[in-house]
Amino acid sequence: MDNFVYIWNVWSEQHKKARVFRFHNAAVKDVRWSPQGQFILSCGYDCSSRLVDVEKGMETQNFTEDQAVTAIKFHPHNSNLFLSGGSKGLLKLWDIRAGKVVHEYVRRLGPILDVEFMNDGKQFISSSDVSQTNLSENSLIVWDVSREVPLSNQVYVEAYTCPCVRCHPFEPSFVAQSNGNYIAIFSTKHPFRLDKYKRYESHGVFGFPVKCCFNLDGEILASGSSDGEIYFYSVRSSNLVKKVKAYNQPCIDVAFHPVIPNVIACCSWGGEVSVIE
Repeated sequence: MDNFVYIWNVWSEQHKKARVFRFHNAAVKDVRWSPQGQFILSCGYDCSSRLVDVEKGMETQNFTEDQAVTAIKFHPHNSNLFLSGGSKGLLKLWDIRAGKVVHEYVRRLGPILDVEFMNDGKQFISSSDVSQTNLSENSLIVWDVSREVPLSNQVYVEAYTCPCVRCHPFEPSFVAQSNGNYIAIFSTKHPFRLDKYKRYESHGVFGFPVKCCFNLDGEILASGSSDGEIYFYSVRSSNLVKKVKAYNQPCIDVAFHPVIPNVIACCSWGGEVSVIE
């Protein structure tokens, strides 16, 4: 909310803040490491996405739009491409080398809540807040990246928005965190069917932007919760394996360490960031 992007040193007690960047002119909504780890890409309410060289501490590029940018994601196989979604429901694929939009995905959507590539980056899922329109038709849409067309717009027909979408790292499936207080499971194969027999449902969302994350081997799905706990589910059985109390306020995001399997980061609605072993 203070326009800053913080790079934290996970293992140092004395020097926790490794870098602090203030290139945005309004609150920062999302931030991503580049696949090589040299840059970070951030976006926010100043209607821009900004690429920063972490080591040099310099902004290298600024991608501006006519909407607040609320979600960004690097292409899984081409680090020169990234997807952005914003407050007006516009979705754009940017080429960093050219500094311009190469594909645009237009449909009457509300603010974009999350985006996720799937099927080798040939398709992506968008989640949007479409409470003003036909909710069940547009809340989750699967798009063809190169053809700029929706492949299915009736993936999820429940009357809930989904603040988070995540692809399984190996299996042909993806999950969506629902404001119905559960995580729904879908196939990544057309027609992207909802699994009506299995879901993850012990935690609470209750309107908070609660996110979830698969672990390295795809066997565990972790989710934040409105009660301040982290919930760990078995992916195969959907049973709750364990839960860990992290905060007194809602726990809104979780992320497994990319190398060490038993380390997870999380953050709270109150602005705390924690690393738990």
